[in-house]
Amino acid sequence: RKTTVGFALTILQRRLASSPEAIYQSLRRRRERLENRLAEERLGKRVAEYTEPAYDDYDDDDLPSSELEDTEEKVVDRATAALTIAELEAEIATLKKLERMANDVRISGEDRKWEELSRLLQDNESMFGPDGLLEKLIIFTEHRDTLRYLTDKIRSLLGKEEAVVTIHGGLLRDERRKVEELFKQDKDVRILIATDAAGEGINLQRAHLMVNYDLPWNPNRIEQRFGRIHRIGQTEVCHLWNLVSRETREGMVFQRLFEKLEQERESLQGKVFDVLGQVTFDNRPLRELLIEAVRYGNDPAVRARLYEIVDHSLDREALRRLLDEHALTENTMDVQQVMAIREDMERMEAHRLQPHFMESFFIEAFTRVGGKIRLREKGRYEITAVPFAIRNRDLQIGFGEPVLRRYERVCFDKPYCNVPGLAPAALIAPGHPLLEATIDLVRERNADVLKRGAIFVDEDDYGIEERLLFYVEDSVQDGLILPSGKKRAISKHIHFVEIKEDGGAINAGYAPYLDYRAATEEEQGLIRTYLESRQWLQGNVEDIAVSYAISQVIPAHVAAVRERRTKLINRTIKAVKERLTAEIQYWDFRAADLKQKESRGRKNTRLNSQMAARRAEELAARLEKRLAALAREKHISAMPPVIVGGALVVPRGLVNRLTCRADVPTPDPEARRKIELAAMKAVLDLERELGFIPRDVSAAKAGYDVESRIPPGKRSPEGATLRFIEVKGRAKGATTVTVTKNEILTAFNKPGEYILAIVEVDGADSKIVYLKKPFRERPDFAATSVNYNIVELTNGSEIILQRG
Repeated sequence: RKTTVGFALTILQRRLASSPEAIYQSLRRRRERLENRLAEERLGKRVAEYTEPAYDDYDDDDLPSSELEDTEEKVVDRATAALTIAELEAEIATLKKLERMANDVRISGEDRKWEELSRLLQDNESMFGPDGLLEKLIIFTEHRDTLRYLTDKIRSLLGKEEAVVTIHGGLLRDERRKVEELFKQDKDVRILIATDAAGEGINLQRAHLMVNYDLPWNPNRIEQRFGRIHRIGQTEVCHLWNLVSRETREGMVFQRLFEKLEQERESLQGKVFDVLGQVTFDNRPLRELLIEAVRYGNDPAVRARLYEIVDHSLDREALRRLLDEHALTENTMDVQQVMAIREDMERMEAHRLQPHFMESFFIEAFTRVGGKIRLREKGRYEITAVPFAIRNRDLQIGFGEPVLRRYERVCFDKPYCNVPGLAPAALIAPGHPLLEATIDLVRERNADVLKRGAIFVDEDDYGIEERLLFYVEDSVQDGLILPSGKKRAISKHIHFVEIKEDGGAINAGYAPYLDYRAATEEEQGLIRTYLESRQWLQGNVEDIAVSYAISQVIPAHVAAVRERRTKLINRTIKAVKERLTAEIQYWDFRAADLKQKESRGRKNTRLNSQMAARRAEELAARLEKRLAALAREKHISAMPPVIVGGALVVPRGLVNRLTCRADVPTPDPEARRKIELAAMKAVLDLERELGFIPRDVSAAKAGYDVESRIPPGKRSPEGATLRFIEVKGRAKGATTVTVTKNEILTAFNKPGEYILAIVEVDGADSKIVYLKKPFRERPDFAATSVNYNIVELTNGSEIILQRG
């Protein structure tokens, strides 16, 4: 009882230092709780022994913030040292007196701490942006009563109800995430007031200003709070204000602590918050120092000793040792693994969807379904209204961050996300919930269009055999069952498969449609008439595409996902076992130790043994449940491929025949093929001679013909590992070169690593020119290829090599 009451009094001391509202509400609830208990005990004429667990060894890092808030509420409301009804009556009388005093302070409106915050909000230059508007700000408090108090005060000060939002432990995770997104994206929301529930797993990088209205007694939580805004990608200087009541006993210790940290901050390049959570004070946590200050801080000898401990613990050399330890990591990868990952990233970058295409698509699709979006700065937009249809679709298919009603800024290209002096913009790219919900809605409303298909013309094919192009989706699932009853899809790929009349199927590459043009109305009529006689198109050709996907495409996809996921899951299993097993063993030991002490009559000197045992059982159940879920995640399998859409690809030669147009004179196909092969061989040989490691990838139709690995000794300061070379073989005397849309887009995706190699073939001889950044303009939507004059193209490019 003694330690529980001591813990309750410590909490009341902290609430007194927090705000008049917090101490008043705490005293009021405590008085009401004890009055109810007194009424019950008068019926039994005896006060039952209080059985809440003791907290003398309590560590506020043991519990999540939501549990911590609830636990403190229970202890403050219920703990009492009274053993008789008379003692309980005396305690209630004292509480009434204290409650009246607290209310007098509360209604007086005098609160020095609030006055400091109010002055900060109104007068500090850092609080305002170049436009004069209040910057986004996060205020942390330890207590919900203070959170509500500050919310009312600040809303009244700003005159806007919607300007302030809150996060506390009573909110569900989805509600917290919604508030987080509102704070980041809604320009009307300027201030977030939060308890430490916002310091756990939430990214609040949208702001760069923070106020600790109350300071936690665990330095880890201070570090977590600042880490919400001080993250990689933050473009602004982060400012943190700590409000400390200097004349309180805890304030005395915090004042000394921050004075010492400020002394060392400059010499440690501002990194003190990186290790603050690891600092110990004479091998004791900060919390114990603060409790000692609260209980015995009036004693000058105690105060002097506490100052000495703080000064010694924050000695410069001690902090440097912690920073050195913080810089080390046990997670390592060998050079081959790092290079393989780097190469995969560069390949994906070369094939990424161009931001301007994403921008054009989204704006058109979003406005068609009722959304409102307008340009605000170059490359940056404001979304003023997200229609209900999109928000409702997100509720059906989304997970993670929700789709909001409006967005202060969005962009489609990463460089526009964080522009100094402007509000950060959300990047609308694959995976963003707003884009995913919009795509899903548009696909549903236009599903018949994909199934009806299209007719494309391949301008580079002078043959007369038509072929089919299918858009195939294949997904990989694990064993986890979603609320809908379906298994969870963990990876999805799209593929393009081309089928010929003889039943042969090939992988058509990343985006073959970019190199085809749509047939004109005249051409479509003639082609449809021609197709009536083509019997092979009347069969179930979709089965051929599905069979090809099952045999040639899906196995590699499943194998890659299984290898990657299995490694990750195995590491997770190991980490979960190590962490939870250690906790279970700890609580098992504590339960046995407490039971032994209780058997000797030492009840309530430590945690109740039954609670410790129950904690161990809960952890064991959590471990079993988590391992079972991870085991299900390892059950990786393929889902049936789905034919989403299809198109007929008609070669230019067939179109010319059907329209009775004469073929444009072209070199003999066999002669063209020989020139292309000679050009490829010349470039491959040259790359090897230059010390690179080339690979012919022309069959993959990736937007380049040669992928050339750069040895470590030849890499640029940027560290690129691959060169992407498009080879254009031309006969001697040719004046033009044709480049496809796919090839041009790849050049814009990787401007530093893309090379256009123009090879003039003259019998056994060849002349090679390597051009960097050869293209100035992106092709428009209707273009499938662009013809360039070789001389003009060369003059407008950066020539990095000439040979022959």
